[in-house]
Amino acid sequence: MDIATRPATISIVVPCFNERESLPIFLTELSRVSSLFKDSTPPPPEFEVILVDDGSTDGTLDIIKEQAKVHSEDFTVRWISFSRNFGKEAALFAGLSRASGDFVATMDADMQDPPSLLPQMYEILATEDYDSVATRRTNREGEPPIRSFFARMFYRIINRISKADIVDGARDFRLMSRPMVNAILSMPEYNRFSKGIYGWVGFKTKWLPYVNVQRVAGETKWNFFSLLLYSIDGIVAFSTVPLSVASIMGTVFCLIAFIALIFIIVRALVFGDPVQGWPSLASIIIFIGGIQLLCLGIMGQYLAKTYLETKRRPLYVIKETSDEE
Repeated sequence: MDIATRPATISIVVPCFNERESLPIFLTELSRVSSLFKDSTPPPPEFEVILVDDGSTDGTLDIIKEQAKVHSEDFTVRWISFSRNFGKEAALFAGLSRASGDFVATMDADMQDPPSLLPQMYEILATEDYDSVATRRTNREGEPPIRSFFARMFYRIINRISKADIVDGARDFRLMSRPMVNAILSMPEYNRFSKGIYGWVGFKTKWLPYVNVQRVAGETKWNFFSLLLYSIDGIVAFSTVPLSVASIMGTVFCLIAFIALIFIIVRALVFGDPVQGWPSLASIIIFIGGIQLLCLGIMGQYLAKTYLETKRRPLYVIKETSDEE
């Protein structure tokens, strides 16, 4: 596309789950930022905002409908409402599937993804040889220390055991070219991990660092346990190394068990006292049993993901959408 000869279109995909308080603030700021493009070179882009209500229970959909009318002169507002909460990954995929822009941005409504970065991101894609501009936090100020520690460990582990390039501190806030979006949409897998998918499809990405920003309103929907489960999904989705580790552990412990068996037989023949040492033997049995359960759990994770994929259920169910009106 030659954006020097005609205005480009930017689609902004915003997953919303119980964001009643933050949405008006976010859309007002987005309206202000969109006005900054008027004097840009190349020609200023046109905007469409796609709000995906992920089964909110606080009246978010009513706010979406209200704000769509308020900002109708600033940009096109389209919205989708799920029949229940299907998760952020499903909301992102639904928004990307309906985005028609030459460029597509994904961002949160809580203002932790500053809309003020959009002009800079667009200028980079329009004038430089990049397919995506992604953001990353330079610090984790405001997060509990234990959560920050495990987050950093996760990024180190997944980058070591998978081919997906996932940058520490990476946010879902990014602006992508149409070819990259099409590549992402060509992966309609049920168990989605967008940070890994962005890295797996490749394309040339420029990282834009910024200082962490606190939520403007409401509370985070991610607690430590949900983030832990999400990290497990990411590892299972983009690496088979845990299966290899389970196999290696099984081989090592079989070898240890064989050596121990020879030792016990020899000791019984020489000393004639096979009973002595049962506490240590019981401990060994419990330990090996725990390892076996761990390996079964690892294999179970992969089997469960395969089971869900083979069902071929839809990622989400739409209850209503503005496109039908």
